[in-house]
Amino acid sequence: MECKNEAIGKYISEIYRNSCRFFSKEFLKLNLGVGQYIFLIQLYKRDGINQEELSELLKIDKANTARAIKRLEEEGYVIRIRCKEDKRAYNVFLTDKALDIKEEFFGILQSWENNITQPLTEEEIIIVKKILKKITVN
Repeated sequence: MECKNEAIGKYISEIYRNSCRFFSKEFLKLNLGVGQYIFLIQLYKRDGINQEELSELLKIDKANTARAIKRLEEEGYVIRIRCKEDKRAYNVFLTDKALDIKEEFFGILQSWENNITQPLTEEEIIIVKKILKKITVN
């Protein structure tokens, strides 16, 4: 049986690999790995979020989340504080170091966005985003 969507998967995979190469190189300056930046994005939006909620929000298992947060903590970007209501849980807070790199961090993200959308019109960008949203909901 032939897979009609083989090409779509191939292109999505290629975009993902390209993004990993780009972010690996760019985030190296900040001592961030590719696996940590998605956590920082959410923490900039929800500073102090519970670590378990962060896992659920990103659809990443708790062990991977714990490793990423530990690395961010070792680099001085976050601190974990035990939750008062549940002593087994942690809330994750950004440090001054994380706040100091915020502009540069989001500049790197914007640079990637500019790179991949450069050949597209504004209308095409809107269409691509709608399609990708539709795909990710499934």
